[in-house]
Amino acid sequence: MVDPLAEVVSLLQPGAPFSKMVVASAPWAVRRTELGQPFYCVVLEGSCQLTVDGPGRSDTMTLNAGDFALIPAARSFATSSLDRPPPRAGEAVNTPIAPMPGGARVGDPDGAVDVRMLVGNCVLGSPDAALLVPLLPQWVHVRNEPRLATLVQLLGDETRADRPARDIVMARLLEVLLIEAFRSSASTAASPGLVRGLSDPKLALALRSMHAQPAAPWNMAQLAREAAMSRSAFFDRFSRTVGITPMDYLQTWRMAIAQQLLRQRALPIAEIAERVGYSSVSAFGVAFTRLVGVSPGRYAKAEAQATAA
Repeated sequence: MVDPLAEVVSLLQPGAPFSKMVVASAPWAVRRTELGQPFYCVVLEGSCQLTVDGPGRSDTMTLNAGDFALIPAARSFATSSLDRPPPRAGEAVNTPIAPMPGGARVGDPDGAVDVRMLVGNCVLGSPDAALLVPLLPQWVHVRNEPRLATLVQLLGDETRADRPARDIVMARLLEVLLIEAFRSSASTAASPGLVRGLSDPKLALALRSMHAQPAAPWNMAQLAREAAMSRSAFFDRFSRTVGITPMDYLQTWRMAIAQQLLRQRALPIAEIAERVGYSSVSAFGVAFTRLVGVSPGRYAKAEAQATAA
């Protein structure tokens, strides 16, 4: 059976994580505004708040011991103790932060420790990351999953040790971590995205059909039939659950496949167009340019030059 989530995560090429231990004493708050790297956090002891900034609103969740949170997309966020309001977007925070071996000490260095967390960043090596990340939830919050805590601890050990094949081990552990996090979040807290869509039995049928046969001449009526729903009900439920329309999802997935094939330089553009559901090179070129920003030919040339460099 086709696994859309595994396909998307594999194309993202996660690797090279960075992690550190954070020990904090209430009251405290830390805001992160640097963009470009996915962030994850596992609470080992105590509790805290995580506030994720979004367009026009912010989502705040309480993280308890054993909880895991992941923010796949580049966005600002804040963590804070439970005894203070979460810092708003743009609000300055002045909690003292001091380095310590393997991490940081937040808040009063002489105060009682109220939370211990392992936090980290990872990088997505795929040139398609900007295209694929919107298919993922804006945030994931998983509770009571010791498997995730174990994986993150293993990652932390690898980043601080000089062992043979460390980079390979980290890349594999991170890919397992991401898949496990998304898989676990299907029945817990996650914002709209592919994970929530796959947790809906009817929408999952349509999603798997799109991934199994990306070149098929899908339209709204056919996808609705795959989900055994009316067109209007399917469109509304898919858009609300996944966060984008069914046809936008299909086009995004097709272009991700096309980008991968163009980088491999093994097939002519006409055959790539056919493999992702376009009967003409011109129609494929228009769709690719609209979504990716450059024509297929220029994309392939740029990738070839980057590889050579």
